[in-house]
Amino acid sequence: MPGARVSSGDRVTLRTVEAEDVPFLQRAGANPAIRYPLGARLRNREAIDVSEEEAGTDRLLVCLDGEDAGPGRADEDDTRPIGAVSVECVDYRRPELGYWLVPAVHGQGYGTEAVGLAIDYVFRSYDKPAVGAGAFDHNDASRGLLESLGFTEEGRRRKFMFVDGAHRDMVQYGLLREEWVDEG
Repeated sequence: MPGARVSSGDRVTLRTVEAEDVPFLQRAGANPAIRYPLGARLRNREAIDVSEEEAGTDRLLVCLDGEDAGPGRADEDDTRPIGAVSVECVDYRRPELGYWLVPAVHGQGYGTEAVGLAIDYVFRSYDKPAVGAGAFDHNDASRGLLESLGFTEEGRRRKFMFVDGAHRDMVQYGLLREEWVDEG
């Protein structure tokens, strides 16, 4: 059951991750359509344990809220989680975004809205001059999402990780606060 509302857009809401959300995160993370584009490893529930979150990381659920979903903890019938956004390294360097959505909602614009809300959240919550994100070179949808939000390609980490049967490059992106204020 997703927690308190962090931010809302026209169609999606970012909510805090609660212990009851771990099964959703684990099931989704086990899905090859999500895991392979992210280069993520399989994790059991203990590895996803939200009570032991690593310092400097904010994890948020991307939800579709019904009309009755309030700002506090929402009832299961009032909200439906469709993905997650993480903001890592907020305590000691440039925050880095990570994100995914369940395949059933790909291509519907939810990701762009959710990442936009996450960018707003970072710049509202932390005194940082920029936010970063990475996408594997073969993940055209993720790269397109970042570029549509104004991110600039800043570099490439060649053969960064073995993903889905091949060594993949990681393309690094950045967005300056003033660029988001001008565009966002």
